[in-house]
Amino acid sequence: MSEHLLSATQMAQFVASGYLKFEDMVPRDLCEACLDEMQNNRGYLAVGTPFETTWPKGTALGQAFRLPQVQGLIQSLVGPDPLYDHHAAHLVKGGVMKGPDMHQDSVIDFRENYYDIQLSLFPADTPDEMGGTFLIPGTQFRNVRTSEITMYQHMRGKIWANCTAGTMYVWNTRVWHGARSNHTEKDRYMYKLRLNPTQPQTRLFDMTDLDNADVAKALSHNHGWEGNEHRYELMRRVQLWRFVSDQPDYDIGERFLRRREYNPAAA
Repeated sequence: MSEHLLSATQMAQFVASGYLKFEDMVPRDLCEACLDEMQNNRGYLAVGTPFETTWPKGTALGQAFRLPQVQGLIQSLVGPDPLYDHHAAHLVKGGVMKGPDMHQDSVIDFRENYYDIQLSLFPADTPDEMGGTFLIPGTQFRNVRTSEITMYQHMRGKIWANCTAGTMYVWNTRVWHGARSNHTEKDRYMYKLRLNPTQPQTRLFDMTDLDNADVAKALSHNHGWEGNEHRYELMRRVQLWRFVSDQPDYDIGERFLRRREYNPAAA
C-alpha cells in the first residue's frame, strides 16, 4: 500500500486547499458498472461501523473503493481502519438549473485538528456544460451554519468538477461546496462516500519528501478569496500541518504562530 500513499507535498496541498483531484482513479469499465449500480443506490448502511466490514463486497461500487490506489488515499488521510459514515448517489438530471446552492456539511463538527473526508467519484465524463460539484478551496477552516452561505455565488478561487470518467475528488467535509446547473440532456451522477478516522491523523502519509520546499509553498497558497485575512488562514494551516506531520514547532513565512506562542514570562 505504501506506493499509493500521498506524498508530503500532496498532504500539504490537502491541508491548505481541503481537497485533491485524481484523474483516472477508477478504470472506465468499472465506472460504467458503478453507474449502473447508482440508479438504485440509496440509504444508509450501519453508520459508525468499520468501513471494511460494512461496505458491500461483490459489487462494482464495493470494488471501486477498494482499489489499491483508493485505499492508499484513504489510509493517508483517515488511517487504515476508517469508519463508514454515509454515502449518496447525487443526481442532477439533464436540463435542471440550480440556483444558489453553496453550503457546508458537518456544521456541528468543531473538533480540533481532526477531520472526516468525502470521496467523490464521477463515473462518466463530466464536461463543463454538464455542471459538476463545485468547491471553494481553503474554506474548511471557516465553520458556518449550512444556509448562511447559500446566497454566495461567485467567490474567487472557486473550482468545479470538469473531468473525465474515473476522476475522484477527496475533500475535507467542511469545505464549502454545492451543485451546478446541468445544461445538457444527459443526467449527471456523482457518488459520495464519507469516512471517519479511528486514530490520530498523524504521520499517515508518505513522509519521504517532508523537508521538500514544495511543502511550505503548498501551505502558503493564496486561493484569492482570503484577502487581508490570508495570514490568519496560514496560521490555521500551520496548526493542522503541525498535527498531521508531527512537527510541533513547524512554522512558515513570518512565523505567525511564534508571535502568538511566545511568552517572555516563561522564557
